[in-house]
Amino acid sequence: MRVFESAALGPLTLRNRVIKAATFEGRTPEALVTDDLIEFHRTVAAGGVGMTTVAYCACSPEGRTDRHQMWMRPEAVPGLTRLTDAIHAEGAAVSAQIGHAGPVANSVSNRATALAPSWQISPLSLRLTRTATVSDITRIVADHARAARIAADSGFDAVELHFGHNYFVSSFLSPALNRRSDGFGGSLVNRARVARAVADAVRAEVGTDLAVIAKLNMDDGVPGGFWLDESLAVAQWLESDGSLDAIELTAGSSLKNPMYLFRGDAPLREFAASFPQPQRAGIRMVGSKFLRAYPYREAYLLDSARQFRDAVRMPLILLGGISNRSTMDLAMAEGFEFVAMARALLREPDLINSMQKEDRSTSLCIHCNRCMPTIYSGTRCVLTPSGSLG
Repeated sequence: MRVFESAALGPLTLRNRVIKAATFEGRTPEALVTDDLIEFHRTVAAGGVGMTTVAYCACSPEGRTDRHQMWMRPEAVPGLTRLTDAIHAEGAAVSAQIGHAGPVANSVSNRATALAPSWQISPLSLRLTRTATVSDITRIVADHARAARIAADSGFDAVELHFGHNYFVSSFLSPALNRRSDGFGGSLVNRARVARAVADAVRAEVGTDLAVIAKLNMDDGVPGGFWLDESLAVAQWLESDGSLDAIELTAGSSLKNPMYLFRGDAPLREFAASFPQPQRAGIRMVGSKFLRAYPYREAYLLDSARQFRDAVRMPLILLGGISNRSTMDLAMAEGFEFVAMARALLREPDLINSMQKEDRSTSLCIHCNRCMPTIYSGTRCVLTPSGSLG
């Protein structure tokens, strides 16, 4: 199994096994597709990936992390269709990352109270979240299915359900965030009900029209949070439910420990510069407790991901430190059907074409993570000559 061979992903066939991972693009100021967003993904598609992932397509207005993010509604369909057409013209497939931000939502920006399995003070907005009612849960499950139908009608080939990073579904999985005593809290079976319901509802809505992927946390990187042993069980349940075509394995908490996913330098100074005072001073003083630095190494999630490869038979997507051809080959040798990469493609959108031509086997990305604060002004590599992707 070679990384540049075509591969089946549910009902579709990708031209190769490389997926552009979802990264906030920062290119939807009116919560709708822009020409800039289309060019961002068209450039990556032209650069050779098998599929690119559009992030973040919220399933409802309050499910956005902030009010500028796109949410799936009829008004978005014309722009989404232009986007999928542009990517298909370059020979790549396209996936929509669908989810609800839950406690990660900025209630100040959204002008709507953030929802969580249990109330807490959000470290992002410094506002109280609201405990989701059973009615809220039912509505949000249905919103995921509705958003997936909009994706299908807009020409997407796949949807990626966001079950990671302590967003809504992930927060229910986390013992640290879910203190409920009803049927959605307590035991892992109860805490996993939202994830399984979302996957089932989306599959029932789209059938075989789309590939359905879940982005699942292997662990939160937070004391008392969701951990490997529980995640393995959830992955096995999702596999047995039969609603998914693949799982993309991830880690970390956008709410409490985002650098656990990214690894490498923590761009504290750059993040602070992205905010006005007094937030800027506050980030400089206490930001290191939120943006903790973790050493970077290639395939840094592989050790954990191997345990999932042994536990389930369904296709798995390896994420985290995929920058070099040798790492991709290792992932294939370890039995992973696909690899997902992001930062390396911000630095070099045409990296996959270069690797296929054997002009390049190693990314120029140095994992400085200075691309991360650019989500507020258009996600890009700050080291490229143009300072932008696309």
